Amino acid sequence: MGSNMNKLITLIVSMGLLIWNPGLMQRLELIGYDYLIMNTETVQNENILIVDLDEDFLKVYGGWPLPRSIYGDLITTTAAVPGFTVLMPSPDIRGTEYDEYFSMRMERVPTVLANAASTQVSTQGPHVGTVQLGEDPKPWLLTYPGILPATPSLAESIAGAGVVAVSPELDGVTRRIPLVVASQNKIYPSFALELLRVAVGDPSYQLKTNEAGVEWVRVPNYPLMNTDANARVFLNWNTNFYKQTGLEFIENPIDAPFVIFGTTAEGITNPVPTPAGAKYPHEIQANILHNLITGTSPATPTWAAGAELAGAFFGLLLLLLATRSIWFSLPTLLIIVGGAYYGSLKLYESSYLFDVTGIIIISILFWSIESFRSFFTTYLEKMRIKQQFGTYVSPALVKKLQEDPTLLRLGGETKRLTFLFSDIRGFTPISEKYQKDPQGLTSLINRFLDNQTQIILKHGGTIDKYMGDCIMAFWGAPLEDKQQVENATKAVLEMKESLGELNETLREEGLDQINTGAGINTGLCVVGNFGSSNRFDYSVLGDSVNLAARLESSCKNYDTDLIISEHSLVDGYDYEFLDNVTVKGKSEPVKIYTIRK
Repeated sequence: MGSNMNKLITLIVSMGLLIWNPGLMQRLELIGYDYLIMNTETVQNENILIVDLDEDFLKVYGGWPLPRSIYGDLITTTAAVPGFTVLMPSPDIRGTEYDEYFSMRMERVPTVLANAASTQVSTQGPHVGTVQLGEDPKPWLLTYPGILPATPSLAESIAGAGVVAVSPELDGVTRRIPLVVASQNKIYPSFALELLRVAVGDPSYQLKTNEAGVEWVRVPNYPLMNTDANARVFLNWNTNFYKQTGLEFIENPIDAPFVIFGTTAEGITNPVPTPAGAKYPHEIQANILHNLITGTSPATPTWAAGAELAGAFFGLLLLLLATRSIWFSLPTLLIIVGGAYYGSLKLYESSYLFDVTGIIIISILFWSIESFRSFFTTYLEKMRIKQQFGTYVSPALVKKLQEDPTLLRLGGETKRLTFLFSDIRGFTPISEKYQKDPQGLTSLINRFLDNQTQIILKHGGTIDKYMGDCIMAFWGAPLEDKQQVENATKAVLEMKESLGELNETLREEGLDQINTGAGINTGLCVVGNFGSSNRFDYSVLGDSVNLAARLESSCKNYDTDLIISEHSLVDGYDYEFLDNVTVKGKSEPVKIYTIRK
């Protein structure tokens, strides 16, 4: 019951950690997204040309800022739909004629200029038609105080104005870009979205919002672009674009439906950190435009959070049921991790980014905690077994109990066991000689007990207790012993031989000889833990136990050192009948025997 409650608490804490989603888990989630996106097959875009206005171009055309007339010449070099990510909020410093020339060219060639989503201005940009489906999207959109537009002399001639905005993640890396942003209760399309709208000549774009946030954005006649709740899409960096420098473009432009111009000259435009390295704004907008055209931009669906919680709960539930054994829990963990990873790959094929790092992390965490708990509990169980039985049974039996504690039943049970009592004959005269040397008596008794105990343990016996100079032992518990009578008999005979060898040593040391009497009986008894809540012993109780003790005390009456009841006879030994004895509470006498050498 306690173990199951601990597992349930661990499950609840793990789910709480997933819901909390701390910074570290968010970072790992982003790394998981990067892995999915960066490991897709590279494709070549045939629709978009990127033109870098680099240092060489600026050197040829008079430095920065470039004359706006140059932009006018650029857009008439090809028939492509052009767009500039270069911000132009102020008139040309060289004079209004340069803006006029650019405006005249833009009236001939529909062009998109960039606006900036700003936290420092309160101005607004030009209105762009929007078809809003469903709920109001503004509460979900990234909101800015103002929009920095193109200078009015240019804004009058442009075909479209799109916002350039980045949305860095908590690690400072840009992975998602908003397709639509809000400012002062108005919404504005991104630069790439506006470029596609202008290209098809549609007066508006469409935006679908539900109660969970923005669902998708699109330009009519193009695929739905699934977004996250904030109208953001992940950028797919495995796309190659045609690229030229400004000088190359003027000399021999590559034919493409779209051309996006941006500055790459040092010190003018800062590149944006992305998972694929530093990228300039016009490269990012080209990436968005590619995804808008193909409809393949990956996005986290609005149902992702609920599905992640459900998947995590189901995985933890499986682990909770499997953590009883490492042989079940580890394969279960691998199945959960592998299944989550495979599922994320299949969803990504449909342009859904589904985070499974949280499921994997808490599954591994739950498995680690429960595996450690199981290991530690098993360790404590082994230590308890060793502490309780280490001095009673042989090390081999202790190890067997530790490896399989189910063999141990300590609740108290009735079993058929074989009992041995062995006592020193004539102990009183020996103890009287050591009245002034108690340490000497202690040493002598310990040598005797150690000599006899090792043999009992060797033959699989369990030491019940030492009672002064008496040893009480039994066979058949805590582990089953089908040869318990044979083992007890072998043990008692070897104990006699070993005692003879000990006496030889004692004689050489000038010490007293030790003689023993032993009794063996086999029968039913109650075996288990006996004692108080503070102290208990693993012991045996019953008439059969008492009979073994009585046989041992009767050795002196029959002038023998061993008495065995008729219940403990085995083949292979020459037994000598001694007598019939009546057991207390029994009407039938018990035959007793000895083995003489």
